[in-house]
Amino acid sequence: MSTPHVVVVMGVAGTGKTTIGPLLAAELGVPYAEGDDFHPAANIAKMSAGTPLDDEDRWPWLDAIGAWAHGRAGLGGVVSSSALKRVYRDRLREGAPDAVFLQLTGDRALIEERMADRKGHFMPTALLDSQFAALQPLQADEAGVSVDVSGTPEEITRRAVAALRRLDT
Repeated sequence: MSTPHVVVVMGVAGTGKTTIGPLLAAELGVPYAEGDDFHPAANIAKMSAGTPLDDEDRWPWLDAIGAWAHGRAGLGGVVSSSALKRVYRDRLREGAPDAVFLQLTGDRALIEERMADRKGHFMPTALLDSQFAALQPLQADEAGVSVDVSGTPEEITRRAVAALRRLDT
């Protein structure tokens, strides 16, 4: 990419944000920040108990991610965040107006299978339905691209880089 954007890797749980994010950052030569690390402990406890977050839980988390992205403006970076709703992406853009979004998309069965195979993650597969119900895909007026998550992480990353480069032209 010719401009050092901050890329927000978004999508429902299990799409591979934590896997693709670091691979994408390495490919672009920029730092990666794990969005889950910005959650306060109360949010992690709530999700671990199988309770979806509400908007009041999300605002401080989104603001923290937005602040990190703002600090990387002009330098580039990759950060993960579910950013499922337009209002959440708008909140992130308040802090980082030049951020672009990489929406990871895929078949629900594949995503559930990948979630079931994960070890040591606080997000249970029981919350997947609420994630899909909340998802508002990227809209035409939002800076970003969607990439399917079928295939290997390396294949997904190559597709992501190619799509982001097209966005930049």
